Amino acid sequence: MQAAHLFANAERYDRHAGRLGAKLYAKVVADAAAAGLPDGARVLDAGTGPGRIPRDLAARRPSWIIDAVDLEPKMIEYARQQDPDGRVTFTVGDVAALPYADATFDLIVSSISQHHWGDVEGGVRDLRRVLRPGGRLWIYDARWALRRALRAAGKTFDSVRKEPVSIGHLPIPLIARLTARA
Repeated sequence: MQAAHLFANAERYDRHAGRLGAKLYAKVVADAAAAGLPDGARVLDAGTGPGRIPRDLAARRPSWIIDAVDLEPKMIEYARQQDPDGRVTFTVGDVAALPYADATFDLIVSSISQHHWGDVEGGVRDLRRVLRPGGRLWIYDARWALRRALRAAGKTFDSVRKEPVSIGHLPIPLIARLTARA
């Protein structure tokens, strides 16, 4: 199946992503839930796709305000349909031109999305813009795919590191997390 065809059908993408990415999604949600954020914290999932992570975060931390953004309108439409309680605010938008005010979020997560961004440097720069002072950015992606984001984050943040993410039994983690603090 071609990737473009997969992205054109949000329901099909969600089925495949849910099966293939379940452990990573659970890890992202667990990491965020354990971040020590207070009630009323605002969290963004950048490149949300079908919206699994923000829905799970909203269920796990009902006192947080959860937003999610994706470039693909069909993904956002599907994500909204999967959130009948409306706990998450799903928005169509480009990570390099986010439709949020400066200093809006306490935590931004992104999982397996960054390697699709057309403007990684602009995306990292705009993610930094919408982080509150002391806010954190966590970008999860394939280890080798984080190179551009690491370079961009090094220009935009004072503190940046790349951490391996263990989600399976492989001796070498295939996924890593870029961690930056505003």
